[in-house]
Amino acid sequence: MNRDLTAHDIIVAGIALAAGLALALVLRVILRWLGERAARTAWEGDDIIVDLLRTILPWAAVAGGVASAAAALPLTSQVGHTVSQTLTAFVMVTASFTVARVVSGLVRSVAQSRSGVAASATIFVNITRVTILAMGFLVILQTLGISIAPLLTALGVGGLAIALALKDTLANLFAGVHILVSKTVQPGDYIRLSSGEEGYVRDINWRITVVEQLNNNLVIIPNAKLAGTNMTNFSRPEQKLSVTVQVGVSYDSDLDHVERVTNEVVERVMKDISGAVPDHEPAVRFHTFGDSRIGFTVILGVGEYSDKYRIKHEFIKRLHERYRREGIRIPAPERTVSLLPGDEAVIPHPRTPLESRPGHPVSGG
Repeated sequence: MNRDLTAHDIIVAGIALAAGLALALVLRVILRWLGERAARTAWEGDDIIVDLLRTILPWAAVAGGVASAAAALPLTSQVGHTVSQTLTAFVMVTASFTVARVVSGLVRSVAQSRSGVAASATIFVNITRVTILAMGFLVILQTLGISIAPLLTALGVGGLAIALALKDTLANLFAGVHILVSKTVQPGDYIRLSSGEEGYVRDINWRITVVEQLNNNLVIIPNAKLAGTNMTNFSRPEQKLSVTVQVGVSYDSDLDHVERVTNEVVERVMKDISGAVPDHEPAVRFHTFGDSRIGFTVILGVGEYSDKYRIKHEFIKRLHERYRREGIRIPAPERTVSLLPGDEAVIPHPRTPLESRPGHPVSGG
């Protein structure tokens, strides 16, 4: 200390510190007001900028007040240098976490806009966050005068050992990146694996893929297994798909009348039921002379896979009611047995377990 501490030094330092705190509070109020205004605009860029400034500027004001207070005190050069480096590191740590949070949020928004769903592929978010924090850590070390060359060398040498120890984790990581980059599966898609699991893809992170079934259960699938299995994606290349319903009418039916009535029911279902495709063209295709009926297939259009259950339910109800009103009969299976003269009808009768044994004597009664 070059000179003794006086009351004037304490007062000046206190004023500087108070000014920094006051400025931080004012900045928080102003930035909160700007954030409310930015939220009302359609452009997302202003929200990101305000969010970035809302965290950095108040802490920078506090650090500036502390630096000014330290400058007003009669500190030695070594202490002053230590205080300056500490404040610099504090501001850089705050900036690193803020930038990581804002950029990862931007990546999440881009992932959501590309996939068109509310869920997010957090694998890109996590990679972005870790990369920015690692770069910020290295910059802080370099700013504090700590050489990062030995650290980078050690990381390069130990990278092989880390890769071997985390072989399964890295396999899942790269499999998840491959899945998303190739766009074979995206959050929000409805998939079915060859092993039988099916549902909506809710998230793809650095290790696992989360699939939500229609009964709200979650299926956790390692990314490497998902990338290496046979899979049906019902959402690609488009979500709209066709589903079929098998119907049969009696042989005495007027098939033109059956086709016309069925098409009318399909048109009403497509227009009335949520999840159907209103502009779907009805299609009825007769295909089989069955034992007791003429079979045909009705093709329905649905917006996405899970809608097919509700649409088939409503279609079958309405078709059954309309056939009853039109007098169109849906026959039950039946069989006709004809006996020629001289043939004997063999009527089986039940046996007891004792009688059914081969060679077992049966006593008369």
